[in-house]
Parts: sequence; structure tokens; C-alpha cells
Amino acid sequence: MQNVSSRESVPLADSQSRSFGETHFEKAELGDRRRTRRLIRVADALVRHPGGSLPEKLRNPGELDGLYHLLKSPTVTHEAILAPHRGLTLQKVAAQDGPVLILHDTTELDYTTRESLEDVGPIGNGSRKGWLCHNSLAVSFPHREVLGLASQILHRRAAAPAQESMKSRRERTTRESRLWLEGTKALPASRQLVDVCDRGADTFEFLEHEVHSGRTFVIRSAYNRGAVPKHGSTMRRGLLHDLVREAPALGQWTLSVPAARLVKKPRQTGQDKIIHRPKHDAVVQVAALPVEICLPCDKSGDYGTEALQLWIVRVWEGQPPLGAEPMEWLLLTNHPVESFQAAWDVVGWYECRWIIEEYHKAQKTGCGIENPQFTTSGRLHAMIALLSVVALSLLNLRELSRRAEAKTRLATDIIAEDYVCLLSLWRRGRAIPQWSIHDFCMALARLGGHLNRKHVHDPGWIVLWRGWTQLQLMMEGANAVRKMKKCA
Repeated sequence: MQNVSSRESVPLADSQSRSFGETHFEKAELGDRRRTRRLIRVADALVRHPGGSLPEKLRNPGELDGLYHLLKSPTVTHEAILAPHRGLTLQKVAAQDGPVLILHDTTELDYTTRESLEDVGPIGNGSRKGWLCHNSLAVSFPHREVLGLASQILHRRAAAPAQESMKSRRERTTRESRLWLEGTKALPASRQLVDVCDRGADTFEFLEHEVHSGRTFVIRSAYNRGAVPKHGSTMRRGLLHDLVREAPALGQWTLSVPAARLVKKPRQTGQDKIIHRPKHDAVVQVAALPVEICLPCDKSGDYGTEALQLWIVRVWEGQPPLGAEPMEWLLLTNHPVESFQAAWDVVGWYECRWIIEEYHKAQKTGCGIENPQFTTSGRLHAMIALLSVVALSLLNLRELSRRAEAKTRLATDIIAEDYVCLLSLWRRGRAIPQWSIHDFCMALARLGGHLNRKHVHDPGWIVLWRGWTQLQLMMEGANAVRKMKKCA
């Protein structure tokens, strides 16, 4: 596969070669090349102003009218918009030398106020309406650069029929557990790819699917299943979680844990449990055990009759702060964990799962994906696809600022020189085209409200997004001044 240009790493600014819209949507098949060109122009405008309502995103009335006209076409669908971006993502995946994580997760999109939408389903506790948005996000490891969406599924939650039999449930195409399988359909069979999922994916059906997929996987265990220790272990058959808790530690390390307020819903009670975790340095240990996962007693999914050969990895905090609940992860994987380094790899892959949660925030908070007031599902689906691609650019700006090369690489390698000079003029009083990526990002964060002090955490995507929005307004003002001078 052809390597992707480095200028696409952070597609927020106008590239000297290709714009954001051209990079992601030039190959869109919309039935007419004029529609594709219009999609490119709209995408470029949305990247400049990703937040707010559509009139706030598209300041030029012609751009807004162009979007409305574009979405009227029946050929402009969710799939048609997402297809060229997905193809680009798979090209980037194939060009990577190291592991590529495919982070899978589902978020709810709330469109309760759109009363004219007939195909929305219940979300939350059932009082709201919308769709489940199942995303599969490709991330390079260890750089943690977001490569793009490998899949996005918009799913309507359907009520299960009354007194549904187990056989009928297995065959029902609308059950939500199928989303995990559907999200992997376009992925190649390569051990270089690592499917990373949270507890929702812990079904025997999906575990079996992943074992035969040809890919590596890491799934957080939700069920204390029946299991048999393998490879000469002296332990007898028992429950999965109990067995790994008896396994000896392979090693330990110190982890800085930020303060957090966690909400957990235990399966036994269903009641929210609030956990306050203070900021502290935690000494965590890791253990691993090869196991054979036994078949469930009641068959609730579509799978065969063979047990699964897996590894389970346990990460835990031996001595938590007084009154705090100890940290513990139980991870299922098909990656052989025969050493501390292998366990470290598995834990490192799962630690990246929070990136997709940040992506969901970028969709909703950064791009306002629930804000468009379209009254038909087709137009709203297409808009969701477009804004979902725009949201990726917000995450990559943060990762770019944290790379080792950020302090030595010129910002003009990936950001248009006009933006670099304008921001340096605001921050330092003079244009500095030789600014590094780190200099540019820190100034952008300062513009967004970050204090830039040593004891303050590195800027996140939200503060960088705020700075980017302000920089765009400054650039529009500078362009207006240039036009006024030409007219004078």
C-alpha cells in the first residue's frame, strides 16, 4: 500500500497539497462529481469550525445552502460518505510497521426532540429516542495516532418479542450483541491488528468469532465463566476469575493514578455504585494464566460446540489508599502471555481503549453531532457520517503535540504557514515560521485557555479545539483586512 503523506497527520489546517475534504472524500461515489466537489468544500468548512449549530459551523450562507442541497440527493447516504474514508483508513492500517489497535465501542446518539423521525429506537432508560452508534476506531501503537474509522454502524434498538425463545433470540438480526461481529467485517485477518473491547463484548459468540478471525484481541472479562487451566498448571477446573487470582505475579510497576469519581452498576443489584478514587501512585502487579473456556450451560448465541483456548491477564493494585476500592482488570486475549513483557504489551493495548471514549466526546461535545435539526433519517445519517470524520481531526491534534518529534519538527510540515505566522504573531509579537510543532500546539492551547505551566497537565483535545476555533476566527479577520486593503 502507498504510504500516507505526513501532511495528513493533523488535517485541521489548509494543506499546501490536499485539503481535509480532498484527503477523505475525493473518492466519494455520489452519482455526480459536482456532489463530490460540494462534499469536499463542506468538509473543509466544517473542519475550520467544527463546533456549534450548522449555521455556526458554516458561516458562509452559500456553504450552508450547499450542504442542504447536497443532503437532498438520495445518493448521499451514510455509507456513501463513509466509504472513501474507510478505504483511506485501511490503507493507513496496511502501511503501519507495528501493531494497530481497532478500538470497538458503542455510544448513544440522542434525537428525542426530532418527533418526525420514525425509525429511532429507545435509548438510556427507555425514555429517550435515538440510535446506537457502534464505532471501530483504528489507532497506531505505540504512537497512539488515530488513523480513522474502520467501521461505523447506526443501530436501532428493538424491543425483544414477548416470550421469545432462545432459538428465536439467536436468529434475531436486531439483537445488539451482533454489533461486535458486524463491526469487524471489513477488517483483514492479520495478527498485526488487535481488536480491543470492553466488557460488552464478552460473549461466547464474539470470543469464538475472534479466535477464528486471524487477528489478535484483548477483551475485558465480564463473566466468571467455567474454565480449565492449561499447559501443565497444577490447578483444577474452576471459575475463570478465581483461577487467575491464584496465579503468581509476573512482575510489577508503579502507575500514577489520577483522582476520579467512578459510577459502576454491579450486575447483581443493577444499582449505581459511586466510587471516589484519590490521586496516588499505585503499585500494580500482573499475572497471566492459559485457560480453556468451557461452553456455556445455556446457548444464548450463534457458536459451535468447542471450548476456547485463551489467556487471561490480571492487573491489580495490591495496597490501595485507605477507603479506596483497589484497581483490577481481567483481560481475555489470544496473545500468548508467557512473560512479563507479553503481559505488559496486552495491558498497554487495553490502556488505549479510553481513546474511543475521547472520540465519542469529540463527536458530541466537539462537533455537536446531536445538534442538526434534520427531520428525515437519511439526511441525519449522512450528517452523522460527515461529522464523525471531522471529529477525528480533534483527537489527532492532541496526539501530535505529545510526540517525541514535536519539539524538533517544523510546524509548517503539517500546518499551513499562514496559520503558524499568525499564531506566533499573537503569542510572541512577531511572525516565526520556524516554530516547532510543540511551539505551535502550546500556543494554540494558550489561545484556548491553557495556562502552559510546568505543573499543569498537557493540553487535551478540548482546549486545543477551543484554541483552533479562535485561530480560525483570527484568520478570517486577517483575510478580511487583506481584502479591505486591496479595495482601498
